[in-house]
Amino acid sequence: MEYTNIKLEKENAVATIRLNRPDALNALSPELLQEFSAAVADVRDDQSIKALVVRGEGRAFCSGADLIAMDAAFADQSRLSRYLDQVNACLFQLEELPVPVIALVHGFVLAGGLELMLACDMAIAAEDARIGDQHVNFGLMPGGGSTQRLPRRIGMQRAMELLTTGRWLSGAEAAEWGLVRRAVPADTLDQELEALVSPLRTKSRPGLGWIKSVAQRGQDLTLRDGVALESLAFAQYVFTSSHPSEGIQAFKEKRQPEF
Repeated sequence: MEYTNIKLEKENAVATIRLNRPDALNALSPELLQEFSAAVADVRDDQSIKALVVRGEGRAFCSGADLIAMDAAFADQSRLSRYLDQVNACLFQLEELPVPVIALVHGFVLAGGLELMLACDMAIAAEDARIGDQHVNFGLMPGGGSTQRLPRRIGMQRAMELLTTGRWLSGAEAAEWGLVRRAVPADTLDQELEALVSPLRTKSRPGLGWIKSVAQRGQDLTLRDGVALESLAFAQYVFTSSHPSEGIQAFKEKRQPEF
């Protein structure tokens, strides 16, 4: 597929999707979402990839839905529903991707941009990033999962503050709240990203996929049921992949495993 609204890059076992509508602050148009979905599917099918990075070109990570392009949808319920279905399908794609997904955010990270960040497994933010939901500021409510993912990430009280006041956090504040993994000066974002993805390059892709899947599925289970899920998954993984036996053999031989 030819990409114009995003860029897909692959290098040294890491894929990067760059939102590429800088003049529109990387707003999520239907066309961008279509390309984004295709790129995530490409990453899913490429067994050489151990991690995916999502980032934005220009002054923003993502300013949310393209309200100008979608203006007519607010008078057409079926069209609006199709757009929301498209947004949420992309976000679930990220969550179901069998490798860690890292959001690298700077500038504006608002509304749908926040929802995109929340669908990633980890986030690194520029200290001066502007992060918030802000739907309520325009008489709207979230449609891409903020009411569900945000309380799971930072707790109900903090989530309700952001959802109901429309407040923006700096990247530094977002790190304090646990909304992002860490915040760093904007000019060191790439350096911080490399420190995070570098260890992933040598890991087992099936192992990464099993860990991510079980961790996500266990969030809505009791501790006992979650541990049972993990035990079952452990046995399934060991008997369906050659990587555990290679890892054990490498440990015995005091060498790095070859995955």
